[in-house]
Amino acid sequence: MNTLTFKNGVHPPYNKELTENKPVTKLLPKEKAVFLMQQHTGAICQPIVKKGDRVLVGQVIADAVASMSAPIHSSISGEVVDIREIPYAEGAHIPAIIIKNDHQYEEYNPIHNLLDYKELSREHIIDIIHKAGIVGMGGAAFPTYIKLNPSNYKKIDSIILNGCECEPYITCDYKLMLNEPIKIVKGLNIILHLFPNAKGYIGIEDNKKEAISAIEKAINDIGASDKIEIKILETKYPQGSEKQLIYAILGREVPIGKLPADIGCIVQNVATSYAIYEAVAYRTPLISRIVTVTGDAIANPQDFWVKLGTPFQDLIDAAGGFIKKPVKIISGGPMMGITMPNTNIPITKATTAILCLTEDAAPIFEEENCIRCGRCVRVCPMNLLPLYLDKFGRRNDIERFEKINGTSCIECGCCAYVCPSYIRIVNSIRKAKRNITANNNIKG
Repeated sequence: MNTLTFKNGVHPPYNKELTENKPVTKLLPKEKAVFLMQQHTGAICQPIVKKGDRVLVGQVIADAVASMSAPIHSSISGEVVDIREIPYAEGAHIPAIIIKNDHQYEEYNPIHNLLDYKELSREHIIDIIHKAGIVGMGGAAFPTYIKLNPSNYKKIDSIILNGCECEPYITCDYKLMLNEPIKIVKGLNIILHLFPNAKGYIGIEDNKKEAISAIEKAINDIGASDKIEIKILETKYPQGSEKQLIYAILGREVPIGKLPADIGCIVQNVATSYAIYEAVAYRTPLISRIVTVTGDAIANPQDFWVKLGTPFQDLIDAAGGFIKKPVKIISGGPMMGITMPNTNIPITKATTAILCLTEDAAPIFEEENCIRCGRCVRVCPMNLLPLYLDKFGRRNDIERFEKINGTSCIECGCCAYVCPSYIRIVNSIRKAKRNITANNNIKG
């Protein structure tokens, strides 16, 4: 079977054997759930509940008037005990709603009757997805209803589901493909219903043979083989990145400054497709997901189906706690994840994993001077010049940073992974991109 891929990239140790053969465990929050007001790309949400209110499962507790946003729903029933800022990554503080769990899980306006999406208009389906608070669940957290509503929607000819999960350690998407393949494929059917001229593709890396079989069976079981096709991809990082996925499957390149929709494509994560099915078929908002808890500091690494807002510590405890002291607690994977300040951070819509690493697995080296070896250039999947992006980012030379297309960096970390001088290239690039965004917001 031929495998498809993109240009450049790296082959890090995948370390998925820690969790890939273990069942998914359902886990409920303990005393409280914490809901960050920033769980998506775009405008921060504002609380629409107040301290002392009792809320129910599925109730909207925060929303934003801006179009680039997604409402936030409670995943538990209980009392709002506080609304305050909590410390987050990189020194940030984010407003949060804290709800005391009453363990009753009383639902807000429950609907359990299956609804037929074919009887709904395009606008109605997109409105359901918006109100369900669905965002990209592979980590980017872009509001899904916006992505599914491009101005040129009749010209979209390809819908791609990302089932690659190329980031080391993480197995949450793999487990979802094994456990809910029918709902994933039915979610893709709903998306295809929005784009009458499109065909569906599901990209899965060749090291996930059981997932390939499960998805293939689901496609055949619902009779969708005429419009949905599995594409087997080489196991390589960052195979699941949007532009790399499009190139691997369709052979198309997204021009600099353009979006996938500009070349007739839309990419969604398999977990997002599952969430779309749940929302459209049952009106279930996005209030839970699978999260991988792993790393050499964890006693019993495994995947949990967990309510959003559950503190990291609840999952770590359920995984047996720490057997060694971690030097890093990362939300996400080791390549693109973000180091967290503590274990009180809550699960959000975009949390794929809690990765806890000891010094043995994540040694911290002192940065040395760049030796201009060019390794970072050779592996960059975006064909950029990371050594110069790092240089201009550190100098805050935004003009030159933008001139060599620094904003096109996908922050995959391939450059830092191969750097013999241990230069934290992504950090300086990320900082420069944040400065550009802040400057544009001021000008706007």
